Amino acid sequence: MNKTTIQIGADTLDRLKMMRTHQRQSYDELLNTLIDEAEEETLSETEIDEIKTSLEEIRQGKVYSIEQVAKELGVKL
Repeated sequence: MNKTTIQIGADTLDRLKMMRTHQRQSYDELLNTLIDEAEEETLSETEIDEIKTSLEEIRQGKVYSIEQVAKELGVKL
C-alpha cells in the first residue's frame, strides 16, 4: 500500500483517536470506515424526490390518522 501524510489539527487527531474501535486500529481503517458510512447515508435522487412528494402530500392534508390505519390493517389499538 502506498502511504502518504496529511496535516490535521491536534483536536482532529484527538477526535479520531476517540473514534477508534480498538487501540491498534489504523487511521486508514478508521477513515475508510467513516467514508463508507457517509456514502451509505447519502440519499439517492429518487429517495429525495419521494421525500419531497410525501412532504407535499402532508401539507395538502393527504394523511390518515393512526386509528384509520389500524382499522384498515385490522390492528387493535
